Amino acid sequence: MASYDFNAPRLYVDAPLASGNRIALDRAQANYLLNVLRLKAADSVLIFNGRDGEWRAEITVEGRKAADLIGVEQTRPQVAPPDLIYAFAPLKHARLDYMVQKAVEMGAGILQPIRTRRTQSTRVNLERMRANGIEAAEQCGILTLPEVREEQNFASFVSALESDRLVVFCDEEAPISNPVAALKDRLENDGNRGGGCAVVVGPEGGFTAEERALVAAHERCVRVSLGPRILRADTAAVAALALVQCVVGDWT
Repeated sequence: MASYDFNAPRLYVDAPLASGNRIALDRAQANYLLNVLRLKAADSVLIFNGRDGEWRAEITVEGRKAADLIGVEQTRPQVAPPDLIYAFAPLKHARLDYMVQKAVEMGAGILQPIRTRRTQSTRVNLERMRANGIEAAEQCGILTLPEVREEQNFASFVSALESDRLVVFCDEEAPISNPVAALKDRLENDGNRGGGCAVVVGPEGGFTAEERALVAAHERCVRVSLGPRILRADTAAVAALALVQCVVGDWT
């Protein structure tokens, strides 16, 4: 990332990327490049599709409101998606938008809405979640798009977790108050076997005793506190993912 071009506009396109490929832009994308950014023919744009890495493309203008892109060269090869599940009780509207964007920025590869006993929000808009994930990836230089999964009952989600996956369970009643110490202690005890990671954050009202017992029974569950203050669920997303990336993730 040291040589990353932070000045170039970056755009997600759902089309195969290769040298010489012509990528048709929809009206909104063309308007963004031509009228918002005021780019012109032959100007460069970075593009990605989540499959073929990142490419530099040049704009070809087709009238005042239409434009296409032509692939020139690959700037970065595709990388594997992060094996990091962010499981959360859905929030409402703008706060959910914020949480999805920040979770993707923080490296979540899978977004898993979970329905807990105290979840208060209505039906999750998966397409809106995907759009927010794409926007975050565009802005942050991310090459892989997050997988947005259908909402799942909490018990079903926990029962389906792989036995070797590290489960970071954000619980205000965790027995160790220092979350870094709790996570490091768990890794030392189980030898850091790999297997990916799942971060689990509950609703505003917290988990019930039954839900705590259910997830705590997972073979590689570690309960972590997120400090002496009760965090809002969208704030907890950033705090929990920063903790994981710092101790066992791609910040290490």
